Amino acid sequence: MEINEERFRPVLITTGRKTGKEHEVMLRAVKYKEKIYFSRHKPDGDWFQNAMANPKIKIKYNGIIFEGNAKIVSDDKLNEKISQLKYPGEKRAKEKRIAIEITLN
Repeated sequence: MEINEERFRPVLITTGRKTGKEHEVMLRAVKYKEKIYFSRHKPDGDWFQNAMANPKIKIKYNGIIFEGNAKIVSDDKLNEKISQLKYPGEKRAKEKRIAIEITLN
């Protein structure tokens, strides 16, 4: 894996669950234990729903496209850890969030 930062802002590329077309969005991500995590308050965002409907995703970062597979994080402690890493020292690090875990190919 060529992503060395713990926190970074890549482009997440999902396949639209309705259109079947690629959907790109720049998000804040966290690398933890060789996995990549994206999170949000609720699972209602297009990128989140797309990743759940079609877990084959791409991440574009520093001119490189990485491919991987997404799955929802069901462990509450891991979700808390991701929030703490994503927002270190910020109040919102304590907010309840839901995350997806990306395993790169």
